[in-house]
Amino acid sequence: MKVVVLFLACLAAVQADIYMDSPRGSNNRLDEARRDRNNGNRLFDSQNNNRGGYNVGGVYYYTGTKVTIEWKNQHSCSDPNSHCQLIVQYMCDSRMRDGSSTGTIPENPSQCENYDCNTDLEYGMHETFEYWQNCKYRERNQGLFTADRKLNGYTARFTRQNNAGTRRGYECAEERDYYPYWAPSPWKDIVIMTSNVSACPYYQSESQNVKSRSTCQVPSPYYQYWRRCGKRYIIPSDMEECQSITWNYTRDARNKVCAGSITSDPTMNNKSLLLRGMWKEHPSHGIAAPDCREAPWSRDNHLGNGMGGHANTYNWTIPAGIDHEFCVLRMRYNISTNEYDAWSSSANWTLLNAPKPRPGQRTNIPIWEKLGLNKTEATRRDFIFRQNPEVQLYPDLDMELRLAINTNQFGRTFQDRTHTFAIRSISENHECAGKTIHNLQVRGKRGNIVQTYPGVEYDFVPNRLSVTQDDCIHFQWTGSNTNPNNNAGQGKQGTDRHNIVMLKEPVYPEGQPKVNTFGQWGVNYPAHLSNTTFLGFDRDTMDVLALLYNFQFRGEMSELDDAGTYFDLGPKKVTRTGTYNYMCTRNNNFSNRSQKGKLAVIKQAIAYETIGWNGGNLTVDAGRNEVMIPRGTWNGVTEMRMEKWSETDCQQMLESLGSSIQGEGETASDCLALFPESNLAQGGKTFSVKMEVSDSQTSSKLRVWHTTTAAANSWSHVTIQSSDDNSVTFEAQSGGLYVVKSEPNIPLYAGIGAAALIILLIVVGTIAYFKTYPEKLKKIRTNTAQSVQYAKRSFQSKV
Repeated sequence: MKVVVLFLACLAAVQADIYMDSPRGSNNRLDEARRDRNNGNRLFDSQNNNRGGYNVGGVYYYTGTKVTIEWKNQHSCSDPNSHCQLIVQYMCDSRMRDGSSTGTIPENPSQCENYDCNTDLEYGMHETFEYWQNCKYRERNQGLFTADRKLNGYTARFTRQNNAGTRRGYECAEERDYYPYWAPSPWKDIVIMTSNVSACPYYQSESQNVKSRSTCQVPSPYYQYWRRCGKRYIIPSDMEECQSITWNYTRDARNKVCAGSITSDPTMNNKSLLLRGMWKEHPSHGIAAPDCREAPWSRDNHLGNGMGGHANTYNWTIPAGIDHEFCVLRMRYNISTNEYDAWSSSANWTLLNAPKPRPGQRTNIPIWEKLGLNKTEATRRDFIFRQNPEVQLYPDLDMELRLAINTNQFGRTFQDRTHTFAIRSISENHECAGKTIHNLQVRGKRGNIVQTYPGVEYDFVPNRLSVTQDDCIHFQWTGSNTNPNNNAGQGKQGTDRHNIVMLKEPVYPEGQPKVNTFGQWGVNYPAHLSNTTFLGFDRDTMDVLALLYNFQFRGEMSELDDAGTYFDLGPKKVTRTGTYNYMCTRNNNFSNRSQKGKLAVIKQAIAYETIGWNGGNLTVDAGRNEVMIPRGTWNGVTEMRMEKWSETDCQQMLESLGSSIQGEGETASDCLALFPESNLAQGGKTFSVKMEVSDSQTSSKLRVWHTTTAAANSWSHVTIQSSDDNSVTFEAQSGGLYVVKSEPNIPLYAGIGAAALIILLIVVGTIAYFKTYPEKLKKIRTNTAQSVQYAKRSFQSKV
């Protein structure tokens, strides 16, 4: 058998749980009325604490909308202490389900209804039975890092992290532990966030989104026979070995005694059918390559917020064309130690038959080089990579210290998955069809901060949201009725409920006076519905958000107890600008927990994106205004924001700063504002900006001007690189305010003036000549009259 060696990153390290808070991560929970989950092997291997996860609850999203993915990982990312990858994927399948039992789906069809585990609704299922069977009997990649672990089998269900081959749902352990995976996977990539962004081109080109996979397809009789006979593996992972498989199928082959080899019966040759192994290509998913960017920073030993005190998030724009009622999102997290190079094929033990290496045995991980030791000295003092080494710190002192090193965890994968959700297309007749739709949901579960941990208490997601007037917001949330009964909270024990009402108008100054602001953030009483406005919604819509009337008719609703766990307002168009501070009446319990949110509605078209070394684009107005950042333009992650202001709004903003739009001629474009306004590009690099110009100005000479709000009276000229009938494109290095002006075409005007002067001189000279020689003028008049008479006669004769 040929050993397959692939240079692949190991997704996997130390105790480092990951939990998704929005959309709600399950952590293998269903609807348990207790803090611990019942079954950590129900659907997948999370490697997480038993208390994580949220109970089942379904939602749906529209294609083209942005979904805020919010999570927390226990240990560092984008920190010198480790290498890190965060990979987000989704899968849709009509057979996927949450199930009604917390038991693990059987692998014996006789234990499932109608002998079909793929359709037995009692059990939750993500990957299919056939996918698991292929994993169970397919040869594992023996070029992978296994440390000193003795794997109990030779197929893809056995990995360094799962050396016993324990089954979790129908998940394939090898696929879970490594990325990019070399065999076909049903999971489609959304984003790879990594501490090594130079690997992004590799990740994107190797993604199954864009690259096919190949595996061995063995003859069915061969597969069935060896499955009963216990062959170490049935499906080779190598093309040459696959194509060498032959199976002479005879009528009595199934009755043969299991043997080390298979030979056909010569007496049955005329009745045999020769079957061969086939190396089959599986096409790519046929979708765009995944996003790839720097992983957001997080600290060690901390299940909480990231930089700036905010939760780490990623905004996923759901691609068009999915339209499926059963989808799942999964997120995997790796921190790998610096002791070895996870990308090197030499990082593996060659002693495959040894339970663990002992001092003096060979290792291909020269960690002693990082310590300034030679191999002999390192071996004597136990500075080698093995389970719990007892190192001698001082060469001449007989004292040893035992290190807490688990080779199973020096490269380790954690994951969380959502419950099932739906993805739909919005009706063409809906008021929000063709508009930007923002999803606004609720995270968390009932309880105080200790009782919900490692989950979180309630909050709106996103907690602060900026939208453009005439955008739409989809208000939707879900929850559970089976939280632990002793968890703290208002209303009926064990239940999650939410609503939205405006906060009371200001009763005291709160920082700088805010223009066009509704509701005060620092108060805890709601405004009366008759005396407030919310996003321009009518009274009926505000009633529904407050009292959940579209799903609940009357009942005891003071604490929303008689409402259901699920609420859906559907997408609603926002028609009024302003900043709106709102709350949930049931759960906003000052000094215990806060559930408030802020919505800012502006007139300007807006786009925002997190952009790092791998580059990216921001667009508004369907791409008529666009910022294009090439790969490598800047070194770190930048939260970029682009706004398009009308000429009037732009002029008013500049006047408030004691300035105005400068430059000669007429304004030929709206103003484009890019934030942050600092110098963004590194090392003299630039990014491209495309701006729409008005049709009436495209024939004029155009010039781009730039300023910042900090120095609004200082304008500079930016050179246009290219232009067409309705736009100009230029290179920039910083954010700020950009505007296009049409300026007088001086050479053209000068040419016209010169021509007019020449004509004037000819006229004046002619008049002067005929005044001097009047008989010449008389002769010309006589000749002209005769010519007219000749022309008249000629015309009459033709008629």
